[in-house]
Amino acid sequence: MRIRVRRTGGFAGIERSAEVDTSGRPDADGWHTLAGTVLDEGGDEGRGVPDGFAYEITVDGVTVRCRDPRLSDAQRTLITRVLKEGA
Repeated sequence: MRIRVRRTGGFAGIERSAEVDTSGRPDADGWHTLAGTVLDEGGDEGRGVPDGFAYEITVDGVTVRCRDPRLSDAQRTLITRVLKEGA
């Protein structure tokens, strides 16, 4: 499974993206569960806050869009993990 996060917006408007490939990872089941939860929840492209971040979370070609501060716990966790561990 490939999980990609793209973050845009913010005060400086700097885009950041990262991707994790779960193939062969010992913690792949945890990633799959978390990604499945995010896809099941869907996105919320409503208005964000000034200088807030907007996110695109893509899991094997399926994209969910969401914005701060309306992130679910699962979205926030997945975004943080991918941006931290992804290349």
